[in-house]
Amino acid sequence: MRAFGTDFAAPPGYLNTPSVGVPPAPVAAAVAESVERWRTGAIRPGEFDEYVSRARAGFARLLGVEPGRVASGASVSQLIANVAAALPGGTRVLAAEGDFTSVTFPFAANPGVTVTEVPLDVLPSRVEGHDVVAVSVVQSADGRIVDLPALRAAAEAAGAAVLLDATQAVGWLPLDVAWADWVLGAGYKWLCSPRGSAWLAVRPDAQERTRSVAANWYAGEDPWATVYGLPLRLAGDARAFDLSPVWLAQVGSAVALEYFAGLDLAQVRAHNTGLADTLLEKLGLPPRGTAIVSLDADPARVAEAGVVSSVRGGRVRVGFHLYNTADDVEQVLRAFE
Repeated sequence: MRAFGTDFAAPPGYLNTPSVGVPPAPVAAAVAESVERWRTGAIRPGEFDEYVSRARAGFARLLGVEPGRVASGASVSQLIANVAAALPGGTRVLAAEGDFTSVTFPFAANPGVTVTEVPLDVLPSRVEGHDVVAVSVVQSADGRIVDLPALRAAAEAAGAAVLLDATQAVGWLPLDVAWADWVLGAGYKWLCSPRGSAWLAVRPDAQERTRSVAANWYAGEDPWATVYGLPLRLAGDARAFDLSPVWLAQVGSAVALEYFAGLDLAQVRAHNTGLADTLLEKLGLPPRGTAIVSLDADPARVAEAGVVSSVRGGRVRVGFHLYNTADDVEQVLRAFE
């Protein structure tokens, strides 16, 4: 099907984007071409630097920050470790109950840090008394969206740093998050990229509070000049937290993020949430204004209806993205007949 100016091969009833996004045709073609070059011995390592730079710039554009503020890695938890490991003993971290563990586990793994969980809807009101707030912009399990303006105001009043995981938001939800100290996102969900790409945007004044826990040759100012020997010589900007790239993931991400950065995300949000809220309305439930819907349904019946979904927290989770239509809504409804 063709949607938002490109072609997709997502099958009818594919509503599992919160787990794995379906790539636009040009993304899959770029990866396939790179695989063929690999298969035939035509690949040269240096050629992937361009893709890393393009993907980095795409993520920066989606967040409204400069590319030099963005580190490139492989997973959200790996990048959050750069933040969590740098926290001194006695640091108090506030998190949302039931948040994705890639957000909370890196902090809990620091023995000097105390992590307190509170319900998402009261999180902004509990910031006082904490040093760091770490939360997903959109909750993985059920699509709830954190109140970002309230969180920003509370954090500024309390002098608390803020880390936002935008993995379930970036690619469909317009974001105004350049104010946060750290913002992360993985590529393989709503950004429809191969698994193995993720990014960390670091506010300049937060860089000194971030530690390069996986320091490596690619984190140098000129990676090809930091391949051998000491002393440590890391890049002066957020590239100091780069991980040596997963090549094929970066190839696909470069094409995908340039595509998403060129979309009107307000239109994408309207499309996605319009389908999600239509489903809720037809089930007699109130609209929620998010692309992810958590349903009290029998997973077997949902699968029998031809719907590809996930089970999270004992409930069926579906997500609507660019390639979904009203037909997908009707397909879900068949599981409730």
